[in-house]
Amino acid sequence: MKRAFLMAATAALGLTAMVAFAADAPAPNKPDAKADLYSGKFFKAQESVTTGAVNGISYRATAGTLVVHPDDWNDAAQNGGKNNPDAKKDASSPEASMFFVYYAKTGAPPETRPITFIFNGGPGSATVWLHMGAWGPKRIVTPDDSHAPAAPYQLVDNDSTLLDASDLVFIDAPGTGFSRIAGKDKEKAFYGIDADGEAFTHFILEFLAKYNRWNSPKFIFGESYGTPRAAVLVNDLENDNSVDFNGVIMLSQILNFSLSPDRPESNPGVNLPYQLALPTYAATAWYHNKLPGKKPADLHAFLQNVERFAMGEYAQALDKGTSLSAARRKDIATKLHNVTGLPVRYILKADLRIDGGEFRKNLLGDDLDTGRLDTRFSGPTLDPLSQRTEYDPQSSALSSAYVSAFNDYVRNTLHYGQGQTFLPSIRVFQYWNWQHKQPGARFASRAGANVMPDLANAMKQNPDLKVMLNGGYFDLATPYYQGWYEMHQLPIPQSLASNISYHYYQSGHMVYAHQASLKEMHDAVAAFIRANSNVK
Repeated sequence: MKRAFLMAATAALGLTAMVAFAADAPAPNKPDAKADLYSGKFFKAQESVTTGAVNGISYRATAGTLVVHPDDWNDAAQNGGKNNPDAKKDASSPEASMFFVYYAKTGAPPETRPITFIFNGGPGSATVWLHMGAWGPKRIVTPDDSHAPAAPYQLVDNDSTLLDASDLVFIDAPGTGFSRIAGKDKEKAFYGIDADGEAFTHFILEFLAKYNRWNSPKFIFGESYGTPRAAVLVNDLENDNSVDFNGVIMLSQILNFSLSPDRPESNPGVNLPYQLALPTYAATAWYHNKLPGKKPADLHAFLQNVERFAMGEYAQALDKGTSLSAARRKDIATKLHNVTGLPVRYILKADLRIDGGEFRKNLLGDDLDTGRLDTRFSGPTLDPLSQRTEYDPQSSALSSAYVSAFNDYVRNTLHYGQGQTFLPSIRVFQYWNWQHKQPGARFASRAGANVMPDLANAMKQNPDLKVMLNGGYFDLATPYYQGWYEMHQLPIPQSLASNISYHYYQSGHMVYAHQASLKEMHDAVAAFIRANSNVK
């Protein structure tokens, strides 16, 4: 199975579903009819408790599940169906068993110990990546920008675990990892922007009650699709459930899906995706030594110049459309060549508009494609005649190491999952509902998926909420400059703009796949948590 950032746009946008966390993800489990009706059996909350230590920190690890239901279900009793006095009469109503791993520092008082809820995205991805690559007490060792050799893999104590700053809860979305869904219309109940947000909201509320963390400083950490989930989630928790959070931490952000560099030609007249991806094209060409002339010594300074060109001359040329003169078109193509390394002839043929897949296919020539999640990676072209890259070399390079290491770790160290199949990713796009009811709206919008208003509303309703954006220069799934642009377009008062901080690294979508960048990100995130925990 290959990891995927499963990025799709709505039918209104006309964009094609894109795969990036799991290029070969299996179809979701399909319980038989009897299982769908439960046959009188319901999900039960479970847990397995172990202890450990890392970097001088002793901790208690709880691996288990909590049971959640759709938003119109009162699941206070947690045991469902006819055994739950608050349940509907229909015992086949859908429910989800959501898997988590909770690491708590031994002996730390809950009211002074921060807690961070962590999840990957997809949608359709488990949280194995952040767990085993970034913040858990153990970390999988993988090569910096090349394919990891096959097993055995090396699992080591994680010098960059966030346990030095916060207790940690890694959560698998419904249907992923060891999480499961069941009941009538279960996909409709849990697969969609709003349904997914509701499931995570209910999970966190149950968790706070079960583990006595109501009065702890609280943070959310979301990666990839986990960033729009975080925006929806924090707004739901704060404004529908009166639970304020101290901070939201974003990694590899996408809040407005109409800005994605994946097939933007399906939405003609909207040129921003090409502009916002250009700095990542430039960073990639810089990394692979494909820039014409002398390679700039300072990547950051080089990218700042590209950003100005993208939002200035390049934007003006694209806005002119067919009225752009031939001479000006050639001039812009030459300037694009100078910052991307792509041939002028190809840029002109593409009408100055190159999407992410086309760039990855053409930068390194006929035999190699670059990665999508991390363009530092490259791999053999599957089809030399194709228009776009057909897989993600970075996903192919790392997925086996992460999935294998976690399966071994969860069963042999956390003592959970024996006899169960761990699903690192599932295909949800045949079910996923991209319509979203924005704050204050009466109905779900049929326009392109955009949760910027959710984060903005959460920040306005809780003006002490702090937001941290992290990104990798070599991320072509969610380009770093796209996230920067979104944050600067949030509908918030200027006085709240200072609540947002920005951090960028010489890595890709999975910033932590580059060990030096992981250390940098750890220091930045730990400092953010400590600064905003309100603990004296």
